[in-house]
Amino acid sequence: MVKTRSLLFSALSLVSLAAAPLYSEQAATLSPLTLLEQTSQAFTSIAEQAMPATVYIKSEIQQQQQEGLSFDPFQDDFFRHFFGGGGPFPFHQQQPQQNPPQPQLAGGSGFLITADGYLVTNNHVIKDATHITVILNDGREYEATVKGSDPRTDLAVLKIEDKNLPFLTFGDSDQLKIGELAIAIGNPFGIGATLTMGVISAKGRQDLGIAAYEDFIQTDAAINPGNSGGPLLNIRGEVIGVNTAIYTRSGGYMGIGLSIPSQMAQNVIDQILDHGTVQRGYLGIRLQPVDKDLAEALGLESQEGALVSDVLKDSAASKAGLQAGDVVLQCNGKTVKNVSKLRNDIGMMSPGQEIALVIMRDGEKVTLKATLSALDGAEIASAETLQKLGIEIEDLSVEQAERVGYNGVLITQVKNGSSAAAAGLRKGLIITGVAVKGNQQKSVKNVSELEDALKGVAGNKYLILIIRQQNFQRYYTLKLQ
Repeated sequence: MVKTRSLLFSALSLVSLAAAPLYSEQAATLSPLTLLEQTSQAFTSIAEQAMPATVYIKSEIQQQQQEGLSFDPFQDDFFRHFFGGGGPFPFHQQQPQQNPPQPQLAGGSGFLITADGYLVTNNHVIKDATHITVILNDGREYEATVKGSDPRTDLAVLKIEDKNLPFLTFGDSDQLKIGELAIAIGNPFGIGATLTMGVISAKGRQDLGIAAYEDFIQTDAAINPGNSGGPLLNIRGEVIGVNTAIYTRSGGYMGIGLSIPSQMAQNVIDQILDHGTVQRGYLGIRLQPVDKDLAEALGLESQEGALVSDVLKDSAASKAGLQAGDVVLQCNGKTVKNVSKLRNDIGMMSPGQEIALVIMRDGEKVTLKATLSALDGAEIASAETLQKLGIEIEDLSVEQAERVGYNGVLITQVKNGSSAAAAGLRKGLIITGVAVKGNQQKSVKNVSELEDALKGVAGNKYLILIIRQQNFQRYYTLKLQ
């Protein structure tokens, strides 16, 4: 028992030193009890600073007139995968439609970033809301207006009218290290402001299908339904992330929380505050990962980098001289770890910005400079549709087209739990068309034609893909919303 207590005090002493380094010189002369008290005071100080600036958000959503039960997205298999059957909001439940339909309430968290009432939350907390109420920790209530939102990162900026409000400042998420202490504050289940503590479990979580641009911080600080939009803090009380999702099978905390890093969040917030919208840089290339065999075949030192599979006509990439078959190794001096990271980095840049790319071409490194163009709405719609479907695609090669006797788009990957997987799509199937309206079909012979077709159906609830197998063709219905 004595040994166990000694180990406990030693472990807590290390936590205290990590949390309050200014005490490190005195640590040798302080008792374990004093170290525990100092640790407790550090967290109390953060709570006193952060809780008044963390808010509860109620969103009123007017339901559409329809028969039967209202559609609850959190009963959908995809959302259940990340949020569990109960949904992230305590009031977001499936209820019988009234005549006329009754407003539906959704709840989440947010935090103030200025003394005059600007605050940040997740886009999904306020999406489609007709009325938004912000409730401070001291009980004050305000009507809020949406100043701007960005579904592609799941962020939104709201405004309430008041002065001298408590607010939080941002830290640098790029400097985070795995194992650092992390503190989450939010309003789980609508019960009131709550503080939980854990560590940074991982960085750079991508390809989860939660948002179009993903670079999540993973933490084991307890995050539960209703925490969406609340701050993730470092030990100095600075915001290092915006809590967005939990990975759960039960609907509650299971040790995996996901937060948008502060560097990504600040970029989006600044653009919304300055322009009201978010503009993203666009290079105009299609990329695929570098696997082990490809790295060996191209003589690369590692599997890092991104292979350019196609360069779009008249794009920034085309004007810079990029070619299909190039492997992008560096962007602005930073190593390209994978396709998602390069896509995120370019998407966080502004149109008109010049970037320097180091590529591998024919066994030699070449440096190219490109001036980014703007990602337009049609390209965004197409990219988001593919993201929602959960498939990766590429053009049929000449040899493949000759073998099957027709052109189309080859499905190279289907993500588990995606809409495509639920519809029965699988790797190796060939898309030859899209049903755009009723019996009207639009044939697709390559990726460009498929993307053009998807631009026209991005706002629909369902998408019908036409798949051809030998002499047969079949319709596959996929849920988009």
